[in-house]
Amino acid sequence: MKKKTTLGIMLDLSRNAVMNLDNLKNYIRIISKMGYNCLFLYTEDTYEIEGEAYFGYLRGRYSVQEMREIDVFARGLGVEVIPCIQTLAHLTAINRWQQYSMDTPDILMVDDESTYELIDKMFKTLSECFETRRLHVGMDEAHMLGRGKHLDKYGYETVDVIMKRHLARVCEIAKKYSYDIMIWSDMYFRPWNNGEYFIEKKNVPEEYIKALPDNVIPVYWDYYSDDYNNYDNMFYNHKQLSDKTWFAGGAWTWGGFVPHNAVSIKCTPPAIAAARKHGVDSIFITMWGDNGSECSKYSALPTLFFIAEHVRGNTDMELIKKRFKARFGIEFDDFMLLDKPNDIALPEDTSSPVNPSKYMLYSDPFVGFLDSTVKLGEEAKYTEYSALIKAAGKKTRKYGYVFDTAAKLCDVLADKYELGVKTRAAYRVGDRAELLRLAREEYSRVESNLRAFIKTFEKQWMLENKPFGFEVQHQRLGGQLVRISACKKRISDYANGKIDSIPELEENILTFRKDCESIYYNDYARTCSPCPSHPS
Repeated sequence: MKKKTTLGIMLDLSRNAVMNLDNLKNYIRIISKMGYNCLFLYTEDTYEIEGEAYFGYLRGRYSVQEMREIDVFARGLGVEVIPCIQTLAHLTAINRWQQYSMDTPDILMVDDESTYELIDKMFKTLSECFETRRLHVGMDEAHMLGRGKHLDKYGYETVDVIMKRHLARVCEIAKKYSYDIMIWSDMYFRPWNNGEYFIEKKNVPEEYIKALPDNVIPVYWDYYSDDYNNYDNMFYNHKQLSDKTWFAGGAWTWGGFVPHNAVSIKCTPPAIAAARKHGVDSIFITMWGDNGSECSKYSALPTLFFIAEHVRGNTDMELIKKRFKARFGIEFDDFMLLDKPNDIALPEDTSSPVNPSKYMLYSDPFVGFLDSTVKLGEEAKYTEYSALIKAAGKKTRKYGYVFDTAAKLCDVLADKYELGVKTRAAYRVGDRAELLRLAREEYSRVESNLRAFIKTFEKQWMLENKPFGFEVQHQRLGGQLVRISACKKRISDYANGKIDSIPELEENILTFRKDCESIYYNDYARTCSPCPSHPS
């Protein structure tokens, strides 16, 4: 790795899982030994702001003292900690308290002075906690900017006009605290590309180049493509915008309870090659936690190690695996088994990730519209995967609990994956004996295995994170237990003649995107029922 290269990771601490201090320090030790010298802490509202009691309230936020302790510890290991916050969108969590001026439920009210007072407090607090003079201020995916209360109050303006004005105000505040600020670059490209971010090589309009203030560093993000040309195009476009561009790739920890290391590893080499061609030597790897942060950050160690080696110039996979074993005491391929719970009913086109291990856990036995993606016979793989993952977990005391969680998830899915399909099929042909068997055997095993999974998942969470946020997991998984029990009873009642019908099972399951192929669907609330969980 060249000395000038900045290689970092970004930990998502905003999707309910806020790493506890001991675990975060351990993670910093690990990444520093791999060669990472930069750490972004993605905290939308999970950090204390002096004078703002409701900001991050009951969310496990880091206190001022904790942030100072993190910074001192990381600097001692040669790791720069850069706060990664939001100053425009992605602030849904603070909207519930009705203490802040909002345009839409997740976007701050641009042009309202209270917004800039809040941002000033953000910068002041962070400047007193972290030595770095770099600050990532977000500003991505504000798609509805100016379309809510701002429209009512100020009238219609295009997104780019509002965005430029807001960025100018944020830059003004940043200069007060001697900050160079980083922004996700998508909102700079979308206004002149019909809302699209990833585009072919184009000439960036001069007005957009001039509109980027001197103290702003654009961050180009892409976690999806494995095509070198896509990265080459976007680096070309960004180079017109700024010669200070950073690149953000991804270690996929955001698709449920287990990682997508293979996807991450596939997408990284072309990104690094294109970055090198365009002289981009500042790279960090995002580790998002979409929809609840169920996945252990340690499960992505193969990806992080692979990337660090590639940036250093080592592209020899056998050597990478050898060095991984020396570093972590377990085979690289054994760690990669954590991906296995999603290797079910794979589509012919495997360029995009799938996550049946998440959505089929929450699919309802009676109204499981995602049952259309189930391929009969695939369920047996979960028994095989559980055995493989358990065996691998026994080879590592340090990370054994992560493997235990994945294995116990497989134990649940070994009966749960096809449960809705089997139940509906038996009901449709009036096979009451089969329904009774399902209730006594498979429904009962799901209940038992689900309890075991909840226990080990809770252990994983409490080892790694503050307890805040796990109440959501209790409610989700506990709800599954209640629902499985209720469905089991109704099946038994029907089979024993106590009730005449089960109306939900008389409905046909329509195709959802694909038949008999797994998809990517990472939304608990939409998965568990076609009915809205928050009806108006």
